[in-house]
Amino acid sequence: MMRLLALVPGGIGDQLLFFPTLETLKQTYPQAAIDVVVEPRSVGAYRVCPYVNNIWKFDFKGSNSFADWGNLLGTIRDCEYDVVLSLGKSFSVGLLLWLTGIPERIAFSGAGSFLLTQPVPLEQNQYAAAMYHDLASKGLGIDQPCPPIKLAIPQGDVAWVKSELKRMGIEGKGYVLIHGGASELSQRKGINKIYPVESWKTIINGVQAKLYDAPLVVIGGPDDRKLIKALTELQPQLKVINPPDIGKLAALIMSAQLLLCTDSAPMHIGVATGIKLVALFGPTEPAKLLPSNDQIKAIQSAEGQPIGAIAPDDVLAAI
Repeated sequence: MMRLLALVPGGIGDQLLFFPTLETLKQTYPQAAIDVVVEPRSVGAYRVCPYVNNIWKFDFKGSNSFADWGNLLGTIRDCEYDVVLSLGKSFSVGLLLWLTGIPERIAFSGAGSFLLTQPVPLEQNQYAAAMYHDLASKGLGIDQPCPPIKLAIPQGDVAWVKSELKRMGIEGKGYVLIHGGASELSQRKGINKIYPVESWKTIINGVQAKLYDAPLVVIGGPDDRKLIKALTELQPQLKVINPPDIGKLAALIMSAQLLLCTDSAPMHIGVATGIKLVALFGPTEPAKLLPSNDQIKAIQSAEGQPIGAIAPDDVLAAI
């Protein structure tokens, strides 16, 4: 049996954007076992991914000792993989793949290209899912376009959302879902993806005026407590749901009439579920993180300006 391994550092969003590549690998090699190595914070993404057999955890960005790297290499070598794909283009990526002893080693072209069997040109001016998919299409010669992101949401998670909506008295109503936060890691890096509370208040008032019968629901999470507290103090009528995992979050998004969000994992889930979506961006280029789709509207702040510079009226116009 063929065995494939993918090293996918990054957060939940990176994993979701890599799902189309995993789908193509599974369709091309249906009998193959496909494993991934991901950071501990991203393991939860694979609750909604049907293409993967085993998930190995490794903190690529952590302070790893030689023993940590040795344990990772030992695990990989014991599995005797036939093919390995990896995001990244550094010399260290090439060296790591070479040390695995895997016969076919594919990653983006860079300083470690001479250690790969198939370096792939990194074309960053495209949708990130398509960029990752180049590892399969160009690295393995699979003549297939990048498919859209797809999720396999457990039925138990769908039932959980129905129960929560019933508890709040909004079951069967077309609710508008809001996610205005960002991960703690982004904030520590100085990447502020949080839209100001006062601007959200203006948008919420505008949405209520346009869609007066639509309940407004805010997605809660451990990184969003301050923002949610501020929003609910300003707008006590807001409903708050705290999905405990990505499956329930995806089921919640799938059932919404509209998702308003910043550049975040919920945005990628919204893309995958096919609902109407309005996404707010700061300096990041929307075309690199969103596909071209009539269901999606992206609003970017003026060049060099933070996300908070986006006028609430522009968001309401998009809605």
